[in-house]
Amino acid sequence: MIQDIYSFLSKGGWLMIPIGICSVIALGLFFERMWSLQRTKVIPARFLTMLMKHVKEGRFQEAEAMCEGNDSHLAAILHAGLRYAGRDRAIIKEVMEEAGQREIHFMERFLGAIGAIATISPLLGLLGTVTGMITVFQRVVSQAAAGTPADPGGLANGIWEALITTAAGLTVAIPTYLAYRYIESKIDRFSVEMIDISLDAAEYMVPENQSPISLNRTKEPDVSESE
Repeated sequence: MIQDIYSFLSKGGWLMIPIGICSVIALGLFFERMWSLQRTKVIPARFLTMLMKHVKEGRFQEAEAMCEGNDSHLAAILHAGLRYAGRDRAIIKEVMEEAGQREIHFMERFLGAIGAIATISPLLGLLGTVTGMITVFQRVVSQAAAGTPADPGGLANGIWEALITTAAGLTVAIPTYLAYRYIESKIDRFSVEMIDISLDAAEYMVPENQSPISLNRTKEPDVSESE
């Protein structure tokens, strides 16, 4: 069975080698990204719950220490904001946005390579088909020049062998592109979620007179109403 598959693919010519290499690289990068983009490595739930408890209680030093001991992407973003806790809201949001852009860049690692493989794989397949067709028609021309009638069976055989590379290139490109889009959507979802969490946390880091939730923190009962 394996021997038959190898014999079939080998008819595609030497361009089957780079197509095969592309498939192996794409598969490896996909699994690497799936491992790195686990929720526990991006937005760990238990860490977030404990951290927000410290932030809401104003214990920023404890929260900052928690971020330093956690290597998730969210921890890096919140740590940047906690270093400026008590400062102006604009400053806190600016440093958190910069940290968020940096972390998103890390999350998109190898994404461009996966997209490139999805693009060049069918082109390699097309190149293999074109070179194969050139070889087939050169053979036909040589036979005609020698006065030998063209063999339709041999011509058809050469054409389908040339088309193998196109089929192989598309076989690699289609799942690779789907993997690229899946990882991209996963990063987008995490990015939106981290933005929402960061904005929520930032409101507890700014001075109370700048926070829209300050009324909930400091509001005292209306004595006149109770009377």
